[in-house]
Amino acid sequence: MTEHISTQQNELARLIERYSGQDGYYSTAIPSLFFIRVSNVTESKHIVQKPSLCIVVQGVKEVVLAEERFVYGPGNYLVSSVDLPVTGRVAEASSDVPYMCFKIDFSPSEILEVISDSKTHVSSKGKAKRAMFVSEIEISILDAAIRLARLLENPKDIPVLAPLFKKEILYRILQGPFGVSLGQIAIEGSYTYHIGEVIEQIKMNYDKPIRIEELAEIANMSVSSLHRHFKDVTAMSPIQFQKQLRLQDARRILLSESTDAADVAYRVGYESPSQFSREYSRMFGLPPREDIKRLKEKYEQRLNA
Repeated sequence: MTEHISTQQNELARLIERYSGQDGYYSTAIPSLFFIRVSNVTESKHIVQKPSLCIVVQGVKEVVLAEERFVYGPGNYLVSSVDLPVTGRVAEASSDVPYMCFKIDFSPSEILEVISDSKTHVSSKGKAKRAMFVSEIEISILDAAIRLARLLENPKDIPVLAPLFKKEILYRILQGPFGVSLGQIAIEGSYTYHIGEVIEQIKMNYDKPIRIEELAEIANMSVSSLHRHFKDVTAMSPIQFQKQLRLQDARRILLSESTDAADVAYRVGYESPSQFSREYSRMFGLPPREDIKRLKEKYEQRLNA
């Protein structure tokens, strides 16, 4: 079985190499399918991880959610079932053996469709599960992933077969050891489903003050239940979640626009520029001005390399 998995991983790596060829993040002709190739170890990068499946066929990736560390390589896959602010880095990669990842984005409605069509039972009761997990890769998942990637060689087949193969992949995950964790995001009435609604509210209004009572009302929970279940799903509180969204977007604005930190602080919802600077330094390791200067210098060095 191990030999079969190794053969499949090599096949998927060949397809990723064919449709990438050099380092980068590549969209494909198949909606929601992406290939990632990196030939060196990287620094931690702050991102919002969308609901997605990541299968690594070469190298090793490390993702940190709050204070939890998820490490996965060719023997594993990672799933995130809601939007989560995380830091991620390629922990093992080289020019000879670059990091290669097959990534599929999905939505709760797609999960619900698979659950309904397969008559898979996912209870709406029970404790909310963490919305990120790493599991051992299975032959059936790799088989379906390869068939999906091979469609790039026959583009005319994509509209008909890509949705079927993607559905198969999601079905296999739902049948796996963490299937309940994935399925609960799609089941109306589950704690995870309600926390997903709260996350959407925070995302849409991240630059506005949070009223926990309003979020609890959206989730149809008491304030104490909201805090408990939100932490079960995201590993952080609603305030911490919002803070990460604010600071990530502040960094993006500072990198892309000519503006100062105080203006950006107000734009992302801070009332105090000094508080913004303190929290920015805590998250990124340097005050805003120094951090942006360092990032721009590193970008110029890569361009000139």
